[in-house]
Amino acid sequence: MKRYKMIISLLILVLFFDIHCYAVEEIQKSNEPPSFVGTLYAKSAVLMDGSSGRVLYGKNEKEFLANASTTKILTCILALENGGLRDVVTVSAYAATMPDVQLHIREGEQYYLEDLLYSLMLESHNDVAVAIAEHISGSQEEFSKLMNRKAKEIGCENTIFLTPNGLDATGKIKSQNKIADYTEEKTEQEKSHGTTAADLALIMRYCIKLSPQKEEFIKITQTPSYAFQNIAGNRSFTCRNHNSFFNMMEGVISGKTGFTSKAGYCYVGALEQNGKCYIVTLLACGWPGNKNYKWADCRKLMEYGLKEYELYQLADLEKEYKKELTVEVKDAKRQEMDKQKIIVLKRKENGIKTVLLKPEEKIEVNIKKKELTAPVEEGEEVGEIVYYIQGEKWLEEEMYCDKKIEKIDFKWCVGKILKKMIKC
Repeated sequence: MKRYKMIISLLILVLFFDIHCYAVEEIQKSNEPPSFVGTLYAKSAVLMDGSSGRVLYGKNEKEFLANASTTKILTCILALENGGLRDVVTVSAYAATMPDVQLHIREGEQYYLEDLLYSLMLESHNDVAVAIAEHISGSQEEFSKLMNRKAKEIGCENTIFLTPNGLDATGKIKSQNKIADYTEEKTEQEKSHGTTAADLALIMRYCIKLSPQKEEFIKITQTPSYAFQNIAGNRSFTCRNHNSFFNMMEGVISGKTGFTSKAGYCYVGALEQNGKCYIVTLLACGWPGNKNYKWADCRKLMEYGLKEYELYQLADLEKEYKKELTVEVKDAKRQEMDKQKIIVLKRKENGIKTVLLKPEEKIEVNIKKKELTAPVEEGEEVGEIVYYIQGEKWLEEEMYCDKKIEKIDFKWCVGKILKKMIKC
């Protein structure tokens, strides 16, 4: 009898083990990454939804790496935002000493900023990058501060730009270290020039979607070739676009290559098809002898995004929770004595109107509303909306009041009573 019970127990144990293994296998299958994972050449990569900023796929996407001339997309957009296209740029001795790739500008020469921006983005000239930086900020060092401030504003979490051209560099950066509960100490730390694939994608998104100069940026980076002269008219140049990805897929709208011995081949590019916008960043994507690895990786990521994701309008989602976007206001003036005053909450405009989702992905919304007492000013922040995709927080948006709400007072109460008495 004991032996019989032991055999039954063993059979139950084996059956349980098989069921457990099957369940684990099914869970693993459901969480399987895209089939191309492990076949990308790049050490670090990102596929981003260019419209919403959501990372759709990442490989070591937060690893800090050198990024070479992809840096120049930030140099370009800052020059467009802080300078004028017909600004006259005078070349310094320092700018003229930059290593290849060069336009071979000479000390004392003058050029229009617009012409140099084409040189910067189409041919990736390092001397031109420094001349632009010095024109905008007075020195390369001051321009790097401007770059890092802008990167932080964009949302970059681990970006340090020391040069406007992306050449490998190290330098001392001031940082604040908390040494007690209420005190901080500023120290200088040796840092290298670089970023992450996730941060670089955010910078490209800013350049093509959010910057007030986005149209000019796209125009420059899409131009096949461009000819110009120095202002004196005694030197002529022709620049050709080296972004070969324009010829590999339909809908490519921008991109920038980069290479240094430390960074390897790098690339950041953007594509739009059928309302969908994708950004790909690739860092450390091969070294000499493997120049085309970046194109293979970029195509693979872009095709994956186009195939797997559908466009979802946030306005459609808002219809589902529209009734929740109202809130009562205490002590508010009312239109009718028997009706409470309510206000409608509006989402703060942040440029995000769509998001890319897989068919099985769902968005959940959590609306947090403040308890309000009059007066409430028009545009006053009164809550927030938090979006979750598959249970993971994706986006937070502020909500504000759509109109001014005045507080009841003695005069208003008397007026309402008199109107009521007249009607009687």
